[in-house]
Amino acid sequence: MHLRSHHNASRRFFSALSLLTLLCMAPAAAQLPLPELSHELTRLSTPIQAPDFQLEDMDGEKYSLESYRGKVVILNFWATWCPPCRREIPSMEALHQAFRDEAFAILAINEWETEDHVFAFMGQLPVEPGFPILLDLDSAVATSFGVKGLPTTLLLDPQGRIVYRAVGGRDFDHPEVKKTIRALLPDASAPSK
Repeated sequence: MHLRSHHNASRRFFSALSLLTLLCMAPAAAQLPLPELSHELTRLSTPIQAPDFQLEDMDGEKYSLESYRGKVVILNFWATWCPPCRREIPSMEALHQAFRDEAFAILAINEWETEDHVFAFMGQLPVEPGFPILLDLDSAVATSFGVKGLPTTLLLDPQGRIVYRAVGGRDFDHPEVKKTIRALLPDASAPSK
């Protein structure tokens, strides 16, 4: 009986010590730098035609994917409660600025949140996005694209086909991402049809 009591006391002591250690480490962990965002995009073996949609932005202006035919398009599905989603928005704005004179567009599609909530969040960002923020209030568009987690990013070619996919936060301002986009841009020197 004495040995069992000693063993239980030891287990309680080490459990309490482990808990104390974790509690002491929590503030230090909060100070650790956030992990780097990836820049990798996964190429689809066979491009998939993207379904058309119509969504409104925070001002009620309607956008359709079909109207972007002829441009390389990034569709980014996100939400304000998603930490990697929030982290990648400034790099999306940098990418938007880098390609603003090209046949390129970014459509950031917010999932489930109201325009007031998204508008309040935008005011907290270090940069104001110059690309459209669209509202997918019932997640119907995300469902039509097979989005399973946030953030999910799809890169469409000028023919409106999904050619790359990324699940998780990305650094869109990375040279490799820019190189991938440049390779998809319509050739400006090609004769127009």
